[in-house]
Amino acid sequence: MARCVRCCCCLLVLLLVALGVTAVVVFLRHRNGGGPVIPGAIDRKYAEALAVALQFFQAQKSGKLVNNKIPWRGDSAVDDGQEAGLDLSKGMYDAGDHIKFGFPMAFTATMLSWSVLEYGGAMQATKQRDSALDALRWIMDYLLNAHPSADVLYIQVGDPEADHKCWERPETMSEKRPLTKITTKSPGSDVAAETAAAMAAASLVYKPINGAYSSSLLDHAEQLFAFADRHRGAYTRTFPELSKYYNSTTYQDELLWASGWLYHATGNHSYLAYATGKNGEEFAELGNPRYFSWDDKRPGTQVLLSRASFFASQGSGLATDNGLESYKQTADAVMCILLPDSETAAFRTEGGLLYVDEWNSLQHPVASAFLAAVYSDYMLTSGKTELSCGGQSFTPADLRGFAQSQADYVLGDNPMKLSYLVGYGDSYPQRVHHRGASIPADVDTGCGGQEWLQTAEPNPNVATGALVGGPFKNDSFVDERENVMQNEATTYNSALVVGLLSSLLTTSSVAQSLSS
Repeated sequence: MARCVRCCCCLLVLLLVALGVTAVVVFLRHRNGGGPVIPGAIDRKYAEALAVALQFFQAQKSGKLVNNKIPWRGDSAVDDGQEAGLDLSKGMYDAGDHIKFGFPMAFTATMLSWSVLEYGGAMQATKQRDSALDALRWIMDYLLNAHPSADVLYIQVGDPEADHKCWERPETMSEKRPLTKITTKSPGSDVAAETAAAMAAASLVYKPINGAYSSSLLDHAEQLFAFADRHRGAYTRTFPELSKYYNSTTYQDELLWASGWLYHATGNHSYLAYATGKNGEEFAELGNPRYFSWDDKRPGTQVLLSRASFFASQGSGLATDNGLESYKQTADAVMCILLPDSETAAFRTEGGLLYVDEWNSLQHPVASAFLAAVYSDYMLTSGKTELSCGGQSFTPADLRGFAQSQADYVLGDNPMKLSYLVGYGDSYPQRVHHRGASIPADVDTGCGGQEWLQTAEPNPNVATGALVGGPFKNDSFVDERENVMQNEATTYNSALVVGLLSSLLTTSSVAQSLSS
C-alpha cells in the first residue's frame, strides 16, 4: 500500500513539473510574440559574444541617457530637432562620427526587430532580449518623432561635411546640427520605405508588449510606405551632396522590403501582391542572387517572403502563388552562392570569409550568414530537408555550418587570430576609428582633437561591442585609427552581428507566423 502511495505521489510530482514547464513555455511564447520553444542547450560562446555585441548600442546613443553604464559616455545632442519644433535628441550616431543618418539607422532597427522576432526566445534565455529591446526603442522613438506628418520625414541630423572635419567627443560638440527632410517636392523613397519597414517590423515586436505603441508604429509605417510609393525618387538624387556617405543605388528594393514587412505586420494581401506582382517583376531581379546589405534589400526580401511560402497551408492560395514561388526560388539561389561547396559558390578568402567588398568587408558575410541561419531554420521548421543547387543537394545543417563559419571567423578563428568584435576574446582592435572611444572622458578638445585621432596609442576607452570593418582580401588587418576602411564600426554592422549570434544560440524551430 505504501509503495502504491509513493508511486502515486511520484506521478503527481511529475505531472506538476510537466504543467510547470508547459506554463513557462506558454509564457515565453507570449512574451516573445509567439516565438519558438527552445529545445536545445545554449551555446555559451555565442551567448557571451551576443552580450558583448549589444553593448555597442549604448555607446552610440544620442540625447539624455537613461541608466547609462558606460563611464565615458554622457548626455549629448539634447537640442537636436528644436529648430523644427521636434525632439530628435534620441536615435544613434551612425559610426565613429556624430551624424544621425536616417537610412542606415532605420535599417539597424529593422534588423534588430527581425532578430527579436525570430530568436527572441533564445535571447530571453540568455538574458539579452531586454538589451536588444532597449536599443530598438531608443531608435524607434527617434524615428516616430522624425515623422511629424504623413508626407514629411526628417532623414538626417548634422552636417557630415563639418562633422568629419572635427575630432571631438559628442558630449562637448558645439557645431550647428542642421536638419534634412524629405517631402513630396523633395522625395526619398528609399529612406521613407526603409523607415516604413523598420516601423512595421518593430510593430510586430511590440504587439504583445505594448499594443498602443505597436499600433502607432504600424500607422506611421503605412503612411510612410504610401508616401514612398506615391512620390518616387532616391534621396541621394534629391540631395546629391549626401551620396558620398550612404549612396542609395536605387529605391526599388526598399519598396519591396517595406511591402514584405507590412504584409507580415498587417496580414493585408495587397502588400504581398505589391511585391509579387508588377513591382516584383520590375524591381526584384528575381532569379539573380545578390548580397544583402544596408543598400540592397532584395536578398532580405526574398528570404522574408519565402517565410510565407515555407509556412503556407495547403489551399490557402499562397502555396500556389507563382510570384511568391519566384521569391523562394531566388532565395534558394542566394543560399547556393553562400555555400562553399556549391558549384555557384561565391569567392571567399583563404581563411574562409565570404568576400564581397574591401570597404567594411564584414558587412556582407555577416548579413549573408544571418540569412543562411534564418533560411536553415525555415527549412527545419517546415520539414524541408533538401536545398537543390543545380545538380547538388544540401541540407539545413549545411546552411547553418556556413553561418557558424562566418561567426567564428569574426570571433577570432581567422589567420590574424583576432576577434573583430571589440571586447570579445583576448585579442581585438585597440584603435577603433571612434571619436568618443579615442578621447579621454575628461578632455574637451573642441573641434580640433586631431592629436587623439593621430596618436599610435590604444584608445583610452573601449568601444565594447563594436564590429569593425574587417580584413582585406588576403585576411590581413591593420589596427590603425585612421584606417577607416577596416577599423570603423557602425550601428548597422552591430545589428547584423546581433542577428547572426542570436540565430546561433541554439538549434531551434521558429514561429510559423511573425504576428502570432
